[in-house]
Amino acid sequence: MVSCRLGVLTFHRSVNYGSFWQAACLVGAMQSRGHDAELLDHDCPAICHAELRCALQPELPKRTARDLLNSYAEKTRKLAKAVGGLPLSQRFPLQQPELAADYDVIVVGSDEVWNFRHPWFGSKPVFFGDGLKADRLVSYAASFGNHSRWDGISDDWARKLERFASLSVRDGNSEALVRDGTARGPAIVLDPCLQFPPTSPAADTGTSNCAIVYGHGFPDWLKRRVRSWADSRSVKLVSIGYSNDWVDEQRIDAGPLDFSEAMAGARAVVTNFFHGCVFALLNGKPWVTAPSAYRSIKIPDLAALLGTEHRIVGENSPALYVGELLDTPVEERVTDRIEELRVSSGRYLDDALS
Repeated sequence: MVSCRLGVLTFHRSVNYGSFWQAACLVGAMQSRGHDAELLDHDCPAICHAELRCALQPELPKRTARDLLNSYAEKTRKLAKAVGGLPLSQRFPLQQPELAADYDVIVVGSDEVWNFRHPWFGSKPVFFGDGLKADRLVSYAASFGNHSRWDGISDDWARKLERFASLSVRDGNSEALVRDGTARGPAIVLDPCLQFPPTSPAADTGTSNCAIVYGHGFPDWLKRRVRSWADSRSVKLVSIGYSNDWVDEQRIDAGPLDFSEAMAGARAVVTNFFHGCVFALLNGKPWVTAPSAYRSIKIPDLAALLGTEHRIVGENSPALYVGELLDTPVEERVTDRIEELRVSSGRYLDDALS
């Protein structure tokens, strides 16, 4: 494979473990393939303000308790420091992509880069290639997030996607939107965290007899069932990154490496976030999810892709069933499916970058 100057365009500064890790894994993988790769370090004061407000007040309109604000602020600082350690381009205004550097290839993705409904990144033309200086545009594991295929995409946005030499997405909803809008069949590939797993030194995180709770706004019925399961097995419930007052311990101020290590060391995972599911799968952990409204498309699509629909539970799911799932590691057939997709995802990248 010929080495090239390569830029990765994504949401790398979002105050979110998943956004950090998908960016780090993707740009790291490009470097490991011999490319001169960096993240396009776009900047927008209004978006930075929105990110900070969401980081400190993640459950609005419910306001964060004052005694928790320092923990959320520390988490935000740790994520910012970690992003600063990634290979970054010279910073440029998001609204002026023509000021970014020239590249042989720009890879757009992963994350919800094409989500028209994203509260502050939605409908930003740069993520569809506008103004970028590259010989070739490629998408990797891009997503339309919670913008449903039934709402479609306009001809104007579809024409922007036509400029991409190679198109791939990470979910069935996004595949249908691209196919119906452009008549092109994009490849479905794995999220970078599953395709290029993060590596970290082994560490005793103190979570071997803990279940990690990742997310917020869990329904009361799930809280009760998880609490009952944990109490019956003397398992400690640890909330990471967000406040959940029904757990035994809060690690709100965890950094991205803390998050990755805690997931790797946990006994089980309870989550309503997309990358909570991804890291549970990555580490083969027992897990359950009850997707939040914002994630009501991308989590079921991930489950359908990998054959883990049974891990999505609802209020009518028997309490014993929830407990059984939290006692059952990722099944071998699911691991085999991930390995199959790693091969096809790698093949897509090889072809797209050759």
